[in-house]
Amino acid sequence: MSHASTISAPEIPAPAPAPHEIVPLLIGSTVGEIERELVLQTLARCNGNRTRAARVLGLSVRTLRNKIRLYSADGIDVPAHSD
Repeated sequence: MSHASTISAPEIPAPAPAPHEIVPLLIGSTVGEIERELVLQTLARCNGNRTRAARVLGLSVRTLRNKIRLYSADGIDVPAHSD
């Protein structure tokens, strides 16, 4: 008996832009806004895994949790953990 199965390739992340492509986008933003965006995008890329995101960002999990709590209090959507 033969069973057909499909194997899906893992998602390949888009290449990160070079620093000279990023800096013009940041001009006019506050450091707090840039930090918040970096935290949120890192969380999204880590599928909401706070431990992994904290490690990538070089923060303690407690510090990351505190930032997330502040963002949530300001009404900002924070990526939830998904498997």
